[in-house]
Amino acid sequence: MTNLENLPVTITDIKKAQNTVNQFARHTPLLQSMFMTAKTGGEVYLKLENMQLTGSFKFRGAFNKIAQLSQEEKDRGVIACSAGNHAQGVALTSKLLGIKSIIVMPKGAPKAKVEATKGYGAEVMLEGDQFDDSKAFCEQYAKDNNLTYVPPYDDKEVMAGQGTIGLEILDQLWDVDTVLCPVGGGGLISGLAVALKSFNPHINVIGVQAENCHGMTASFKERKKVHHDEAPTIADGCHVAYPGDLTFEVVNQIVDNMVLVTEDEIELAIKDLMQRTKIVVEGAGALATAAILAGKVDEYVKGKKTVAIVSGGNVDLSRIESVVDHFLIANDAEEKVCEEVVVQAF
Repeated sequence: MTNLENLPVTITDIKKAQNTVNQFARHTPLLQSMFMTAKTGGEVYLKLENMQLTGSFKFRGAFNKIAQLSQEEKDRGVIACSAGNHAQGVALTSKLLGIKSIIVMPKGAPKAKVEATKGYGAEVMLEGDQFDDSKAFCEQYAKDNNLTYVPPYDDKEVMAGQGTIGLEILDQLWDVDTVLCPVGGGGLISGLAVALKSFNPHINVIGVQAENCHGMTASFKERKKVHHDEAPTIADGCHVAYPGDLTFEVVNQIVDNMVLVTEDEIELAIKDLMQRTKIVVEGAGALATAAILAGKVDEYVKGKKTVAIVSGGNVDLSRIESVVDHFLIANDAEEKVCEEVVVQAF
């Protein structure tokens, strides 16, 4: 049994973070999905972090990190790299605390996330084709310009801030059996796993990533840090090819399993969340529900109380339109086939 107090982030850090984060963060709803409950034979609940400030769980970690900086670090101004959600968390935190912020984002970052980040008062720099390129540029720019770097996931305070979600889940559903979590660099699942397993080590914590890019899952399977990035993914917020050092240490030791979902499975989850539960999510936010709907975590869900974290809702309208069009075309094709079968029968 792993000694949780020896991990990079501890339950003490997370409880401290809760006091800090609760100054502004919302206590997000936990709602039962009757659709997924009926489909799986388990009780399935959705933790709606898409309703958090800035539309994502990332506000928690960003606020906890920046709030604990020294005055000298704050005065220098902060810089962060992000595909969009960490960007908005850092930007809003900086605005609330009166700090100058610069955000480096990939050139292909969703327009809605870029505009929202600017709207919170941050200066945005579009650099790099992928997140890892942006991260390398950001770290060097921070050194060259004496700015305080705010990591997106591989940081004790950031991980602790995200872990406050685990404490909320326990307050809302103390006898939860399984928690499914979207994974990019691993900040969310690291803090979450420590919070949950400090209360009950038998709670299953399962990470979900896209087949197209899953650095953490590949590393989890190999039991060492490895790179994986085959193609772009609709779950752009979790497009991280190489996990963090601290986050991998936690995931490798206490996370129970990591599973992968396809692009089609993610799109289906986005569609079903809109159509059946009236929830709008981005690709990364749909990863956990995609795994449930695809039947890839049945052993952890059937007959159990399961929470799927809906991590974010910052999605471009054009992306929603493409998902809707995809399924409208598919439905039209299916109806046409059915009509032809009926005609042939007569």
